[in-house]
Amino acid sequence: MPPKRRSLLPGQRNGAASDREAERIGGDRSMTTFALFYGNRAFMPDEVIDEARPQLEKAVKEAGCDFISMDVGQTSHGAAETVREGKIYARFLEENKGKFDGVIACLANFSDESAAVAALKDCGVPILIQACPDEIGKMDFAGRRDAFCGKLAITDLFYQYGIPFSLTQSHVVGLDSEEFKGELKKFGAVCRVVKNLRNLTVAAVGARVSAFKTMRFDELTAQKYGITVETVDLADFFLRMKSADPFSAEYKSRMEFYENYADCTRVPAASMDKMVRASLAADQVAAELETDCMTIRCWDEFQREMQISVCSLVSELNERGIVTACELDLANAICMKALSSASEQPAMCLDFNNNYGSEPDKCILFHCGPVCNTMMKDKGTIVEHKMFKKTMGDDVSWGVNQGTIRAMPMTYSSAKTDSGTIVAYVDNGEFVNDPIEAEYFGTGGVARIADLQKKLYRIAKNGFRHHVSVSAGQNRDALVEAYRGYLGFEVMDL
Repeated sequence: MPPKRRSLLPGQRNGAASDREAERIGGDRSMTTFALFYGNRAFMPDEVIDEARPQLEKAVKEAGCDFISMDVGQTSHGAAETVREGKIYARFLEENKGKFDGVIACLANFSDESAAVAALKDCGVPILIQACPDEIGKMDFAGRRDAFCGKLAITDLFYQYGIPFSLTQSHVVGLDSEEFKGELKKFGAVCRVVKNLRNLTVAAVGARVSAFKTMRFDELTAQKYGITVETVDLADFFLRMKSADPFSAEYKSRMEFYENYADCTRVPAASMDKMVRASLAADQVAAELETDCMTIRCWDEFQREMQISVCSLVSELNERGIVTACELDLANAICMKALSSASEQPAMCLDFNNNYGSEPDKCILFHCGPVCNTMMKDKGTIVEHKMFKKTMGDDVSWGVNQGTIRAMPMTYSSAKTDSGTIVAYVDNGEFVNDPIEAEYFGTGGVARIADLQKKLYRIAKNGFRHHVSVSAGQNRDALVEAYRGYLGFEVMDL
């Protein structure tokens, strides 16, 4: 089943909203955009750069991305073969700062490493170093590229200068190959993760529930990585809910959205009203704090004071592009933001919850009901939260978006703060179509993960929480590259 498209409400922000006003060379700023760099060396064949340019531009477009490129007339072949020309390219990047998410350094020949350093040392974004292969039959002095060797010279000097960079899996790879298109898609995911986690602001709505010590998180450690936590008291959030005008166009539009978002036919009118008010309050918080990432204390004040559960709120916020974790899990809000940035699809915060019979590589991943419709087999049904219904009674916990997680390849990740460091893990797996009995409470799916028992042992032994963030697609390599290579997270190998 193909993933469903997310639709934003009129005027709603998403992760790329702040970029869309920016003008840039070449088109839509909501697309992942690369600055294209070409290396050169005076005594190497330079006509290969002219051949590489249209090939690289075509590959970028076919990978679903965009590009900016320095005017060819600025230097010989629009490339950098001297430090002076490298500085010309560096000025081009400075003039276009904010208009590109990464740099592709194309080495069509054995390019000058000092020129490349001068050009890219201050670019401030991920750099993918690509080298073109030589061809049998074109190995004479006029045609031989030697980029195979030149790539090592450039990576050596980048390492000496402390310039972070990414590499293709094959040492040399043709610009017109399917392999390179795959590399571009992976690198695009790396760039989006780095862009969205640097200078990230996470809104924490409410205090950590005292009993949930597994959610403890060091804000000062996060700040070292450029991640700011802004807190909003639940009393403030409840006041925002109460102040919503039920006769306003905004309220009526959001009510219509909720009625169409999930099956709400069993929900009492008073509970629907509170759900809509919570959604409007969340939008106010996101707009005022200029964030598209938050986490919410989801019990038990919402049930006691507002007679709702905010599972459906978390669900629809993620559907609309506002990454949101429940249970005030700041670490997994960050991981959800990383995952959704890589996949360009929503993420969800789940529990490692149940074994699946006697199959060691399968388990049930579950949460009460914060999973967005994009991630489920069918549109969810809004029901009462059975845990609160049992302990508090009827009509105090409507809001669970109940359904079944659809079969799909997936990436899962979680994080913690440990002695001043953000430590994360990330891996690929898949949701399968294996059945869960109809009586199962909440929203769950059967996940298959290779060597699951060994990985759970590592997760438990190293003090990671029971929550895990999940999104569609298999983006483990991109997440590891972004976490470890550019963001400075410590990554625990599973």
